[in-house]
Amino acid sequence: MNNQQKTWESYEQVAVFLLDRMAEKFDLRLVEGKHKVEGHRSGTIYEIDGKGVAANGGGFIILECRRYTASRLKQEHVAALVYRILDTGAKGGIIVSPLGLQEGARKIAEAKKRGKCSAW
Repeated sequence: MNNQQKTWESYEQVAVFLLDRMAEKFDLRLVEGKHKVEGHRSGTIYEIDGKGVAANGGGFIILECRRYTASRLKQEHVAALVYRILDTGAKGGIIVSPLGLQEGARKIAEAKKRGKCSAW
């Protein structure tokens, strides 16, 4: 792949571009590509695929891209995003996948959305 970009890199760039185009809908003032954020609980550094900064100074959201083309995202993938949200203090997260979520992954995403994961 001499001068061609890796497919997953293009996928991430498109996701960041689209989130930036929808920034107003999500009340974001800025959308950035690859970014490193520190976990407050774990002290670890996460490399995230994108970061949306809230317009009102109320934090940020995490953007993660998973270009898996053979199966939908498993619950472990969504659980990892939920933990990153909790560990970094992010206000939320968006996970981008061409095939969607398996049932267990959907349940975890819904639980986080309803606030049932806040005790983690």
